[in-house]
Amino acid sequence: DLNSKIAEVYDATGKTSEAQMFYSNSLNLASGENKKRAVEEKIKVADFQSKNRAYEEEIQLRKEALEDIEDIEHDSIIDNESSLTAQKQNYKIGNAYYLQKDYDSAIPYFEKSIREAETKQDLVVQKDAYRKLSEAFRDVGNYDKALASYQEYVNLVETLYVKKEQELSQLARFNRDIIAKQTRINSLETDRQLSQSQYLLSNERSKRQEWIIYSLIGGLILLLVMGYFMFKYIRQQRLANNLLALKSLRSQMNPHFIFNALNSVNSFIASSDERSANQYLTEFSQLMRAVLENSEQDFIPLEKEIELLQLYTKLEHFRFKDKFDYKITVDETIKISDFQIPPMLLQPYIENAVWHGLRYKTEKGHLWIDINKKSENEITITIADDGIGRERSKELKTDNQKKQNSKGMGNIKKRVTILNEMYKDKVDVYIDDYQAIDDKGTKVVVTLKKD
Repeated sequence: DLNSKIAEVYDATGKTSEAQMFYSNSLNLASGENKKRAVEEKIKVADFQSKNRAYEEEIQLRKEALEDIEDIEHDSIIDNESSLTAQKQNYKIGNAYYLQKDYDSAIPYFEKSIREAETKQDLVVQKDAYRKLSEAFRDVGNYDKALASYQEYVNLVETLYVKKEQELSQLARFNRDIIAKQTRINSLETDRQLSQSQYLLSNERSKRQEWIIYSLIGGLILLLVMGYFMFKYIRQQRLANNLLALKSLRSQMNPHFIFNALNSVNSFIASSDERSANQYLTEFSQLMRAVLENSEQDFIPLEKEIELLQLYTKLEHFRFKDKFDYKITVDETIKISDFQIPPMLLQPYIENAVWHGLRYKTEKGHLWIDINKKSENEITITIADDGIGRERSKELKTDNQKKQNSKGMGNIKKRVTILNEMYKDKVDVYIDDYQAIDDKGTKVVVTLKKD
């Protein structure tokens, strides 16, 4: 941010105290942002403290950053090139202790850095940590371990050297291949030009015309072949992009539900209702397990989706018993096994009905989920409620809630669009508002085609 950049300018001009003040401001601001941003700022300030030999402040900041890095690594993979790696921060903490001649404190951090680097195959950090560990063991008089650590350092230097040599060798071989191929192409082009010149000189006008005709035919065939492969390539790329988009959209599903479910557990625990909390957690874990099992599938059997639907609706009702009752009906004439549906497609609409419609009613509302036969090859899944309706719900929401809800519905639309493009219009979603006097309510109709 701006404070951090100002601090960098002061630091570059030797005004350490002013830089310290602005870095302190940047730390305070970063702590209110996302965890990754906060960690980046802590590491930047820790580097500043290290440069100015404020090792205790550096160590404290890096230890705090390490705790946050562990949380970040649970949710995403951090590249070894990034400064946000546990192995690098453990190494720098060890180095700060070493520079203070606190060798006994430095050694465990060097060892931890080595373990982390070995797990993540970070040879560079592993090499540096072994070198510093060897120096620390030497300084405390443990020469056997110092020698062993130094030998590991030498081995890693050799490994990195061999690896770099292999990379350079591969690059040189690649360059040689390119040059050889280019030379061959140039030679072939020269031969072709010579042959063409001789051919033109040795043939009459009619032969030249014949050559032109054959050239046109060959060009047309080449264009057709190129067009075919281009079409195939574009189609494959489009499919790959659709699959990536689907995976991205699936990873964003149900954040509100998970957040609300955990809040429910928290409220049960706060009210000392341990039995309800345990029951809710048991059923919530069953639902999450089923969702994760199906998360990589584009479609699952409708029977499984109905089970997920029943479990999810039961959980919502468990929390809002005084707000609504619900009923799920399935037409017995439908052969459920013949139909498949995108996993958790219906859950966001039920979530909207409960959280943005029924929850705000003063009296008890109703939620109906009906699965009916439309034709031999189609069924309809209707989710209806007598809540306050979408228009009144918008009036009660904050700007952030409107944005989140809009984003959630937008993801559903994108997901349905991509699936229909890949599977030839298999799913259709229609949303309607009831026109009652008081509470409008909302109806969502999902039409599903048989495979």
